[in-house]
Amino acid sequence: MQLLLDTHALLWWALDSASLSKKARRALNDLNNDVYVSAASAWEIATKFRIGKLPEAESFVHSFSETLQRLGFLELPISVEHAKRAGLMLIEHKDPFDRMLIAQAQAEGFVLVSNEALFDAYNVHRLW
Repeated sequence: MQLLLDTHALLWWALDSASLSKKARRALNDLNNDVYVSAASAWEIATKFRIGKLPEAESFVHSFSETLQRLGFLELPISVEHAKRAGLMLIEHKDPFDRMLIAQAQAEGFVLVSNEALFDAYNVHRLW
């Protein structure tokens, strides 16, 4: 299975937080699954760190690629197709990071690992 982590799922995995669901934890531990992290998550974490909403992410921000590599996760760049899809998406949800994750999951056929039940309305497979 190919999984795309929502930003909170990435942080909860990296911090070994009990907030991550047991089902998500099992899927991330399964070596048969490919786990991707969107460039949008790097953007979101860096932005929230910069404005003071995520002070605990300092080391993560400064070593993002290395941390993903250590965790065994794959980077998912934002393509022109992803950007176009996110921009044209006819949805009420305005969060640009979530819009991009939805667009990427749709375009790539990835399962989105997220606790955001509102994603279910946007034709993505969600695991939580």
